[in-house]
Amino acid sequence: MMLYRHIVVGKGGVGKSALMTQFVQRRFFGDGYWPMEEDTYRKQVEIDDEIYLLDIVETECQQEIQGLDLKGEGFLIVYSITNRESFEQVTREIEKIQKMKEKEDFPMVIVGNKTDLEKDRKISQNEAMDLAKTYNCPFFETSAKNNHNVQEAFYQLVRELNLYNSKNNNKKNQSQNENQKTDKCTIF
Repeated sequence: MMLYRHIVVGKGGVGKSALMTQFVQRRFFGDGYWPMEEDTYRKQVEIDDEIYLLDIVETECQQEIQGLDLKGEGFLIVYSITNRESFEQVTREIEKIQKMKEKEDFPMVIVGNKTDLEKDRKISQNEAMDLAKTYNCPFFETSAKNNHNVQEAFYQLVRELNLYNSKNNNKKNQSQNENQKTDKCTIF
């Protein structure tokens, strides 16, 4: 069984906790719920015929994310489709994680939450898809309230982690093979 640590980040009020509780407990808290300091959930899932144990962490204050960035393997970066400022925060969160991890590329999924509030939409789906293309990552629109695409977003992050790990293992093996080739000597 593979263990992955997901970090859920985004501006306050975008529905990070609602997404997590919907995914793990299949329930919706609504607007009145605020995490005390950090919410952590654990869930065992089967994805593509493999069993995974997911540690899912979300912090209330974005300043607290710094220590978690280094421990996090995959990131759900959440904004509300009804809040322009939360969408603009996505780029800042990605840049913060890149700086903390000291790498440009890491497994992530951008999530536009609150599709149940379509009449209040401020960010078009095309605009969000363009942002996801910029970072070469998947994008989902979700509704924690209606349980729309919630599981799909979390599952896709696992797939992104698998792809990332596979790619990095291939690079590591290729580098080791090149080192082995140069260490050999032929005597005639």
